[in-house]
Amino acid sequence: MKYLQVETEKSGVMAVTIDCPGSKVNKVSSGLLKEISGLLDRIEKDAGIKALVILSGKEDNFVVGADVDELNAMKGSDEVVAYITKAHEVLARIEALPFPVVTAVHGNCLGGGLELTLVADYRMASDSAKTLMGLPEVQLGLIPAAGGTQRLPRLIGVSEALPLMLTGKNLRPKKAKRLGLIDEIVIPHGMKAVAMKKALSLSDSAKKRQEKKRPLKERLMKKALDGTAAGRGLVFSQARSQVMAQTKGLYPAALAIISSVEFGCKRGVEKGLKNDIRIFADLVMDSKSHALRSLFAGMTDLKKNPNQKSARPVGKLAVVGCGLMGHGIASVSAAHCDTILMKDVSLEAAAAGIKEVGRGLAKQAKSGAITAFERDVRYGKLLPCDDYSLFSHTGLVVEAVFEDIGLKRKILAEVEDACDENTIFASNTSALPISHIAKGCKRPENVIGMHYFSPVPKMPLLEIITTDRTAKWVEATALEFGIKQGKTCIVVKDGPGFYTTRILIPLLNEAIKLVEEGADAKEIDRAMKLFGYPVGPITLVDELGIDVAAHVAKGEVRKLFEARGLTASDGYTKLFEHGFKGKKNRKGFYVYDEPARKPLLGLFAKKNGRPVNTEVYEILRVGSRHFEDSEIQDRLSLAMINEAVLCLQEGILSSARDGDIGAVFGLGFPPFTGGPFRYVDIIGAHKIVEKMKRLEETAGPLYRPAGLLVETASKGRRFRDDL
Repeated sequence: MKYLQVETEKSGVMAVTIDCPGSKVNKVSSGLLKEISGLLDRIEKDAGIKALVILSGKEDNFVVGADVDELNAMKGSDEVVAYITKAHEVLARIEALPFPVVTAVHGNCLGGGLELTLVADYRMASDSAKTLMGLPEVQLGLIPAAGGTQRLPRLIGVSEALPLMLTGKNLRPKKAKRLGLIDEIVIPHGMKAVAMKKALSLSDSAKKRQEKKRPLKERLMKKALDGTAAGRGLVFSQARSQVMAQTKGLYPAALAIISSVEFGCKRGVEKGLKNDIRIFADLVMDSKSHALRSLFAGMTDLKKNPNQKSARPVGKLAVVGCGLMGHGIASVSAAHCDTILMKDVSLEAAAAGIKEVGRGLAKQAKSGAITAFERDVRYGKLLPCDDYSLFSHTGLVVEAVFEDIGLKRKILAEVEDACDENTIFASNTSALPISHIAKGCKRPENVIGMHYFSPVPKMPLLEIITTDRTAKWVEATALEFGIKQGKTCIVVKDGPGFYTTRILIPLLNEAIKLVEEGADAKEIDRAMKLFGYPVGPITLVDELGIDVAAHVAKGEVRKLFEARGLTASDGYTKLFEHGFKGKKNRKGFYVYDEPARKPLLGLFAKKNGRPVNTEVYEILRVGSRHFEDSEIQDRLSLAMINEAVLCLQEGILSSARDGDIGAVFGLGFPPFTGGPFRYVDIIGAHKIVEKMKRLEETAGPLYRPAGLLVETASKGRRFRDDL
């Protein structure tokens, strides 16, 4: 067999090990389904089999879900229908076997992998931090169509199942067991033997598994919500309201999941499964799912380092600057180094950073992401320091201080004096050109940019910036280290603002210009959230800091724009000069001095959010004017998109794929579009050019279409051809 390894004990217990060839993970492909189907032909005729155990032959995963590459290659809905119908058939046959089926889960058990466990009679999972269970299909614009929408609600209840499917959230074994998703947690070592023994005991027992008795309050709530049509109706109604509030209806898969579960509750499992086939086929062909799967494919590709052989190990890391960014960088590095030096101006400041890392490690241990032993080992790697006496033999130094080029150059010089030619110096600057920081240094070939996003432990993107003088081994090492940190890394060329900050500045500049032209700040935010951004640009500036926006707006990026004949607004600088810093000093575009009111049982909550600080209007404009949502959306989104195309045109970006990944995961560009380049492909480059030419006439030369955009439109090309 190609995908399966089968062995049967004398007791009659059969063990089926899934081990897809040529892959680090098990995926539900047509080939795997066909082979399981063939095995079932044999099993169904063998009266000697008493029980079945299903497990994985991979080191760190059970089954991670559908083969997305196979889905992407499907040209029409008929192929999708055939694929998912086969999955239904296989799972139904496993569910109907006349003897107990036990699944032994170690590592990621996602999507189709979890749906496989749902047809088992008994589910056990390892207590490893690597074991995660979930249905992440919604993140790909799809529904869990191999039975997840029908079987999971019946196993753990609608009120528990819906949030899992709507968020794609993963569960650790302890939480999964509390919900009733698994029956037993075991240690990974010897798991197969434990599963075989359990399967045999189930085959010898006539008793059915008894559902774990839950606390009375929990049982009453579950019965009220899941046990009555009225209760389920309330759950579905609230779920739809929440999805619409959070997604503005821009993600059809989320609403489809609710409809699918509701349909199955009313019409039964069999009809629910048939309904899922149609829904799934439609979603696979939908442009939004294509876009989301494109992002997934891009992230998967970027987990590989093409120059891994040139990378050097980083046994000793030093972080200079132990504030929010510094201790965040140390936190995501603690598992991958032997020693981490945390340097600041004083030992007290360094110790404060270490304390924050400790808090994060404690949370991870409490959640089950790491063990208490791992927590203590990682914390023990952190050493505070206020000088460079311990910096010898450091593999990588990451500087994470304020955006002051003089300070960064000073630190670089001090690091070079304390270290040798084998030490990499990486700046966490968000906008200052790396070549400017490295000007006059001893070893410019060892200098690189590693632009992390805040908060570092949560934000997935790392932007790595290389200069013309950066050595290949330095680039390879920085990339390998970023991948180990769990980051999705894009490598870009040096320049003012690199890629992400550079394309953000035009959007923020146009946002403040709209306010100056009379637009309501809250309407700007609302329009961009309707476009698909998680937060509006005005709220973003308040969160980042008006002082930071003012600093960046008058820096190197401003010089770049002025060289193109563009005029940048000085609105952020004006506000900063009037004492505005945003949320940090409770003086921003919005009012922050009102005490937050906690709504009672979700009632009487403020729907309109915080009021706008009208003092902003007094400083920036003379009157007010109404702008249509579409005008706001076009001005802000096209300003960013055009700058992204210019970055590709100038060689800052190596590919449109990297530009899409950077904009979505670094800046919150709407994921359902697939990123700025795929958005152009979806709308059509010629239509984008037409819009920009109209805006150039009314809003200025910022909207002069990039040459590459015009060329793409005139030749009828696309930026992305991968889907």
